[in-house]
Amino acid sequence: MKTIVITIVIIALLAAYPVWYFLSGKTNGVTYKTTAVKRGNITVAISATGTVEPEELVDVGAQIAGQIVSFGKDKNGKAIDYGSEVEEGSVLAMIDDSLYLAEAAQVRAQLQQAKASQLRAEADLDQMKAKHVLAQNDWGRAQKLRPAAAIAEASYDSYKSSFDTAKANLAIGEAAILQAKASVMQTEAALKKAERNLSYCTIKSPVKGIVIDRRVNIGQTVVASLNAPSLFLIAKDLKRMQVWVNVNEADIGKIYPKQPVSFTVDAYPGETFIGEVGKIRLNATMSQNVVTYIVEIITDNSSGRLLPYLTANVQFKIVEHKDIFFVPNSALKWLPSSAQFPSVREEKKDNSSGKKATSAKFWETNSKGILWSFENNQLAPLDVTCGITNGIMTEVSGSAIKEGLEVVTGEKANGGDSKKSNPSNPFVPKIGRGGKK
Repeated sequence: MKTIVITIVIIALLAAYPVWYFLSGKTNGVTYKTTAVKRGNITVAISATGTVEPEELVDVGAQIAGQIVSFGKDKNGKAIDYGSEVEEGSVLAMIDDSLYLAEAAQVRAQLQQAKASQLRAEADLDQMKAKHVLAQNDWGRAQKLRPAAAIAEASYDSYKSSFDTAKANLAIGEAAILQAKASVMQTEAALKKAERNLSYCTIKSPVKGIVIDRRVNIGQTVVASLNAPSLFLIAKDLKRMQVWVNVNEADIGKIYPKQPVSFTVDAYPGETFIGEVGKIRLNATMSQNVVTYIVEIITDNSSGRLLPYLTANVQFKIVEHKDIFFVPNSALKWLPSSAQFPSVREEKKDNSSGKKATSAKFWETNSKGILWSFENNQLAPLDVTCGITNGIMTEVSGSAIKEGLEVVTGEKANGGDSKKSNPSNPFVPKIGRGGKK
């Protein structure tokens, strides 16, 4: 009888051990890695990189050839250089104007000569008009005397010839006037051109702004051609900057005007700047079979801290949920062994496959999930509804979810991280995996 009792006790202990084993949360030195459910905000965003650019950039060039002899003065009275603040119309540089001054003076002299020629032609025309009137009168009288034979034939012919000559000379005089006027107009146009070229020797700023780049030095000769040589690069207003971002074609459909954007620059670690999408350029570029579009982001730079051409790490905000519970994605992926909770494991697989079918947008899971709480050394499954995810954290909700709740994200075995997602069970036969027997 005593032997029977001892046997029953041993059987009872063996049957109770697995229950204690699983409820204790430890298996053969395996402990669970846990994290607390947190409450806060989740933002889903598209990441990209871009370059900070001035909103409006003016390239100032030279329209004539010549040698740079001096620079103008900025607002502080210093010579124009990198970073100089200039007003509209401020002198940026001077090109040697000696040749252009001489050319303008020469054309002015030619204009005076042309005007004098015009006056002489007008005087000649007046004389021709007088001679024409006299010849016309003589010819008229000769015509009246001819029928009565009161005038000799030779005299008659002479009056007629004088009249014809005076008439022709009058036409020549009128043509000379037109030619003289045309010469004056042509010389006046040449003078305007010479004076304009002379004015081009003074290079002025077309806008109010800051000199970003000075591409010429004193003594350097600039040569004007079909494309005017660039001398200065001026940012019209650095209080408003742009970020030009290359966005992949797979993400461009999620970008829209006025979309909120945040970005960081390496110049100010830990600081985030904000802006919004201005426009999407339609001239896509292709590199190694990858199509990208340039998106212009507008941002305020009243502080002047953002400098042109800084590299920006940009986040396009897609959706944001505030004051919600969220957990790491690893907490939703972790599963206990099938020997512990076989039915829950199968249910988890069903939910995972269903999630892919019901997802409306890439950041929405729209699915049911299971978290595993670990309190008082006990594992317990918790049914949750998954919301948005940013790829690292996922929004969760459920009756049992609360801030600070410890949920399992993985395991530790033998003092280190285990790559297995399920704890080993001493009561399950070991299956060889190519290791030592």
